[in-house]
Amino acid sequence: MKLLSLFIILMGISAGAASNPSKVTLGFVPGESPETLKQGAGELVKVLQNKLGVPVEYFIPPNYQGLVDAMKAKTVDFAFFTALTFVEAEEMAEAKVLLKKVWDAPFYFSAIVTKADSKIKTMKNLKGKRFGFVDEKSASGYLYPSVMMKKNNWDPKKYFSSIKFYGNHEAAMQALWNGEVDGVSVYANDDKGKTGAWTKADPDGKKPVKVIWVSDPIPNDPFCVRKSFYDKYPRYTHDLMFALIDMQDEPTNLLKKLFGINSMALATSRQYDPVRELAKYMK
Repeated sequence: MKLLSLFIILMGISAGAASNPSKVTLGFVPGESPETLKQGAGELVKVLQNKLGVPVEYFIPPNYQGLVDAMKAKTVDFAFFTALTFVEAEEMAEAKVLLKKVWDAPFYFSAIVTKADSKIKTMKNLKGKRFGFVDEKSASGYLYPSVMMKKNNWDPKKYFSSIKFYGNHEAAMQALWNGEVDGVSVYANDDKGKTGAWTKADPDGKKPVKVIWVSDPIPNDPFCVRKSFYDKYPRYTHDLMFALIDMQDEPTNLLKKLFGINSMALATSRQYDPVRELAKYMK
């Protein structure tokens, strides 16, 4: 209750604010397979609709940039961004960070992986090979590995024989296993690269990989609201936030079941300063 009271004060929720919107739209970054994401998003919005008594829809764009554009166009009210898309959405679409996902820790990582039986052991062995990224707006699937390459004076367009973007992490892993590329950059859950996109795409461990590089920590993905929506509906925003937070204490943790998220924690814009600095560096 102390946390709840404090947050209400800090967010400036007034008694005169509008009560509830007629409907709400949640946006999701298409970072995993479309079928899996649609199923999870559909279940989540139904539960939130029942809890809060307001119709809730979901929106999944064709790419990461599409979610930033949708918030800018006021097509979505809330969004599960990546760290990098949030930084851009804050600047271009008035995104206001509320919460962040928590998996095993407050951070995750980028990893560059190859197939376990590959002769590739280091980044230098990838020179002249085929390489796969996720999306240009993905922190782990593009930004962090690209910064590392730039610092080493490795221009990806010249360093690799070919480059391809796969749109989501699972598709990138499948491209590696299918022999379309020799290495990919995807997310890792820990700084040793013990688990990551490859273990989610292959939970039985039948397709082992070799991790040849792991990044510095990346702040976990944020959950944001469009500022103009928050200004009009602060109470509903608060109710939705705590509905997500409270899911971790329910018998069936829906976020864990659908998306592998252990919990949602309060977040601030300053926590994403490291991502801002890298984005500026790349520009």
